[in-house]
Amino acid sequence: MPKKKPQKEKPEVHEDLKGFDIKINEFGEIVSNVKVDRLNEFLDKNVEDKKVVDREDSMENTDKQEEE
Repeated sequence: MPKKKPQKEKPEVHEDLKGFDIKINEFGEIVSNVKVDRLNEFLDKNVEDKKVVDREDSMENTDKQEEE
C-alpha cells in the first residue's frame, strides 16, 4: 500500500462550507463533520442539476408541441 503524502495546506472551499471535512474510514464508509442535509441544501442552492434542467426543457417543448 502506498504511503500517503501529508497535505501542506487545505483546499479552498466555498465560504458556506468552511470547516467541511470528509474522509473514508477503513470500512469504506464516508465520514463527514457536516450533516448530509446541510450538504444537500448547499448543493441545491449552488449547483445546477443538468438532468433536471434538461428534463424541464424537454417537458416545456412537449407542452408547446401539444398546443400546436
